[in-house]
Amino acid sequence: MALPAASRWSIVAHNVRRLMARDGLTYEEVCEATGLDARTLRGVLRAAKRPHAKTLQKLAEGLGVTPDELFAGDESAARAEFDAATNPAIEEAVEAAPDLFDDWTPSDFGELASRVGAGGALTPHGVRMAAELMNANRQTIDRARIVLESREAEALRVVIDALYERATAR
Repeated sequence: MALPAASRWSIVAHNVRRLMARDGLTYEEVCEATGLDARTLRGVLRAAKRPHAKTLQKLAEGLGVTPDELFAGDESAARAEFDAATNPAIEEAVEAAPDLFDDWTPSDFGELASRVGAGGALTPHGVRMAAELMNANRQTIDRARIVLESREAEALRVVIDALYERATAR
């Protein structure tokens, strides 16, 4: 059994987030640039359902790309497939706990597959631990994005700057 294939809508969601990060855009700025409402944009970013063609066209135009770029594949998927083929513990972990891998993109599996345990390839237990950590980190980042769009943004920036200084101090 191969790793679950990302749906085309997960790829669109991944590419929209990538383009937003590339251009430093907030949800509000994307909504303004595209003419989409926040609910529609959130649905696209969650890959919750198939967006209308007009929605995809507005997104592409607002982000300054062609609609095809919204569907562009991820090169890391090929690397992830190779890594997964050489480390069957990932497939085993996916089969044992599929809910742990909900909404994962090819990039997520690529990141997981590129990790190794202390003695080499990940064990099924190590895969589960790494996936749980990746999910927790994703949840923290999602929460930070929400805080950064609130009146608490400056407080979060101060905390992150202080922690960054500590983490990178030599």
